[in-house]
Amino acid sequence: MINTKIYKSVYELAEKLMKAAAKDDRETFEALYAELRAICIEHENTDKDHPEQWETLADFTEELEDALAIYEKALKKAEAANSKDHLSSIGFSMATMQVELGQTDAAIQSLQNAQISANKIEDKELKAEIDELLEQLTAD
Repeated sequence: MINTKIYKSVYELAEKLMKAAAKDDRETFEALYAELRAICIEHENTDKDHPEQWETLADFTEELEDALAIYEKALKKAEAANSKDHLSSIGFSMATMQVELGQTDAAIQSLQNAQISANKIEDKELKAEIDELLEQLTAD
């Protein structure tokens, strides 16, 4: 379970990051990103570590390769916590980036893993997105 205080600050930072990105405010975006990254690093491998904060960091990481590496870390933490919701959403996010990077086989693998986790989640929309992208990639 994610610490409520950390969840709140991660959530608030995510909202501010979206606003800064929408306004194309680089300076604010980078400052907020650094703050979010600091939270992740501060709590890494403590009882306050959680896939949610790493997934959020990856969501706002602009370099695809860097983002993938952070999603990878989030995925390991989600596996350790056996969090089906995070395993599904992280797997889907990774797959969309892998597609962008031309890593189709890796994307298919990410989606197949996400699909297994998604069997146990409530989020029907995410399930459908996973199935849809997997279908597109395996249709060729």
